[in-house]
Amino acid sequence: MNTVTLNLNPIIKLTHDQFYQLCAANPDLQLERNAEGELIVMPPTVGETGKRNSKLNLQLGIWNERTQLGEVFDSSTGFTLPNKADRSPDVAWLEKSRWLALTSAQRENFIP
Repeated sequence: MNTVTLNLNPIIKLTHDQFYQLCAANPDLQLERNAEGELIVMPPTVGETGKRNSKLNLQLGIWNERTQLGEVFDSSTGFTLPNKADRSPDVAWLEKSRWLALTSAQRENFIP
């Protein structure tokens, strides 16, 4: 399946908060945003991809439960990258000190 990219920049440049609100208002859409501010509509994964992602998430989660070195996140979690893109990786891990350094407001938003 192909992603759909929407360039709304000629009309509006969404702030981080506006993009967050757009995602919250449309929970059935998997939206991401690239560094240029274009919206990316992500389609659902196919069976084989979902199976691989699930196994990877499980393995990372088991490793993290054993080591207690950080926090594991699934593909629904949004991350704001240094280039200002907002993406949702298939699986993510954040080192414990970085997680603990976040405010409660940051933890309830896309993770910086």
